[in-house]
Amino acid sequence: MADTKIGKVTHYYNHLGVGIVKLSSGLTNGDRLKFVGRGRDFTQTVNSMQLEHQSIQKAKKGQEIGLKVDQAVKDGDLVYKVK
Repeated sequence: MADTKIGKVTHYYNHLGVGIVKLSSGLTNGDRLKFVGRGRDFTQTVNSMQLEHQSIQKAKKGQEIGLKVDQAVKDGDLVYKVK
């Protein structure tokens, strides 16, 4: 089964290691994500995400959330849910 695109990075806070992702599909803590961009391609498990500076366990389609990321990401990087 192929990976499913679930969003796009809209901003990255280098000093926090947090990427802001606009979701086109739902997301839950524990899901495996793949970030793909120019010179970037890595996979990680969702361990921490926030909405309006509040920790959440699930995010819905259309929300823009903050995700703690293992590596630097850039605006426009695509985010996939790994099956």
